[in-house]
Amino acid sequence: MTVPAPADLGTVVIGIPEGSDLELDLRLEAVMEGVLVTGSVRGQAVGECGRCLDEVTEAVDVTLAELFVYPERAAVAAQDGDEDDEDLRELDGDFLDLEPALRDAVVPMLPFQPVCRPDCPGLCPVCGARLADEPGHSHETLDPRWAALGGLTGTDDETKES
Repeated sequence: MTVPAPADLGTVVIGIPEGSDLELDLRLEAVMEGVLVTGSVRGQAVGECGRCLDEVTEAVDVTLAELFVYPERAAVAAQDGDEDDEDLRELDGDFLDLEPALRDAVVPMLPFQPVCRPDCPGLCPVCGARLADEPGHSHETLDPRWAALGGLTGTDDETKES
């Protein structure tokens, strides 16, 4: 089944654009506690390279396994004070909200620092030029700590007279 992606399905640098196609291949099983949802989610994440800021696209294919409990089971777990049951997802009548579970499965699988290619050299820290376009790019920079020694190189007229 193909559904549109919800808003904010990603991070600041990469995510699945809102409204783009998400392919869900899910299985819903009735279990004692509620409904177990298992399957896979596939889509296309779009972002920018962390080095050169070019567009990056990355295929996303994650597995999903989430238990949606009946409200009465959640109430019993809350009364027992079990810390593991704090993050239980409840069924809302005959419906379940898949978006939070989808977000919890997809977002951690996105790259923390996406790159357009593994050997991307990035941008020049001085002028911002793309180093992939100009492989020999460089700047002549003089370390200010050595600037005072510039007069000792023998290029002054005074030095030539001596």
